[in-house]
This record gives sequence, structure tokens and C-alpha cells, in this order.
Amino acid sequence: MILSQGINKVRAFALPAGVSGDGSANQLAGAAIVKWHSAYDDKLYQVYVNGRFAGAAVELTQRQMIVPIPLSQKTAVRIEVFAVEPQFADVDFSEKIDTSQNQAGRVKIEFPRTDNLPMDGKADYYLEENRLNNKSVRIQPEFTDKGGFGLSSFGSSDFGYDGSAAIGFGKGNFGFGWFGFDACLLRWQSGQLQAGSYKFDIKITDNLGNTTDGQETETITVIPPAMPAEELTIKSFDKQNGKLILQVA
Repeated sequence: MILSQGINKVRAFALPAGVSGDGSANQLAGAAIVKWHSAYDDKLYQVYVNGRFAGAAVELTQRQMIVPIPLSQKTAVRIEVFAVEPQFADVDFSEKIDTSQNQAGRVKIEFPRTDNLPMDGKADYYLEENRLNNKSVRIQPEFTDKGGFGLSSFGSSDFGYDGSAAIGFGKGNFGFGWFGFDACLLRWQSGQLQAGSYKFDIKITDNLGNTTDGQETETITVIPPAMPAEELTIKSFDKQNGKLILQVA
């Protein structure tokens, strides 16, 4: 559905947030202009920032786009450009992008709120014996109408009691997202992690203090991105080889 082959020479340039009184640019950018080359003449393009949908082209000849980027200067920003058929240009394909190796140096854990979980229970996340969340996460923070659609895709699932915990019309674009349990997820994201392989435990506690054995995740490989260079300047230009010589202050 989305194509990365045929897209090359992807370049991103941070847009300064403004100009100070002395004429210097404020480099704390919140947006970037992304440019690319393409082998296609009949497709539109989508740009993803750190694996999230950031914008779509509106013309077949468009080869650049301004997208928002995180303000944090602590980690690099991953920008990707994909070609799509014109009728799918506004569809968010974030979940189809490979994130088996977490390039942001963080891990996100999601699981659905089902009837198997205690209504007044709490969830905690562990790495070995260390609890990672400062405060327990309430499984059901408020009363919710449990009626609605079922466990799987529309037309392939059950209704009524079998569709309990079905909150709303799922996540994603209508016709491409999921219904039922997938529409109501508990989400938790870790802090910045070092490179390595991790297994996390999820423990559930009910209102009587009974705690389940930890539910272990699969092994997750984390590869943090390189730290961006700060105060990078151009020292000189090698005309013979056509190369810039950069200098870090």
C-alpha cells in the first residue's frame, strides 16, 4: 500500500522559529521542510515523523512539504517519505511502518481494557524487579458504556456481551481502523533507554490488593538514535571535491 522504493535523496531542513533583534535566527525549530526525488509520476506522497503521519502531498508533481517536528534537541528526528496511490493519500499507515527496532530509544506498551481486567484495578509496569511507572495506572478511570461493536474488524466480530469494552468506532480512519477492544487501549511509554534488548512485566492489582503474576512482553530491541551535533558550523568548502568541511564548537 505504501512504497519506499523509488524515493531517494530525501533531505530535511529545519525552519527557524523566528529572528531575534540582532538578526540572528532562533534555531529552536518546530517545523522542517522535507524535499525528495521520486521515480513515480502517478502517485502522491506521505511524510512520517518518528513513525507518525505528518502530512500528505496534494499534487502528483509535489516533491516537498513542511511538517511539524519535535522541539526536543536530545534525540535525532526520523523523517520518512512514502509513495501511495492517490485514493489512499489521506490514510494513516503509521501502524504498517516497521517499528520492531525502536529508533526513538523508548518503548510503548499497549493492551486492551477487557472484561478480564478488574473494573477498579490498577496496572504497573516492571523491568526485572523495578517498577517503571511512578503512579499506578487505573484500568478504568471512569464509568463507560460497554455496549457496541465486537472484538475484531467490522463484519467479522460479535455484538452484545461479546462486544463488551467496545468503545466507539476504533482508531484510525473509518474503514481502515479497528473496532471493539482495539478501540480502548491502555497505553504506557517508557523513558529514554540505552541500547539493548528488554523484556517488561505488566502486573494487575484489584481493589482488594490481589496482584497477578507478571505478564511478560516479548523481547524488544531498542536502538537509540545518535545525539544531534550542537553548534555545528561550516568551516570551509572544498571546491575540488565539492564537499563542505564542518566544525563542531
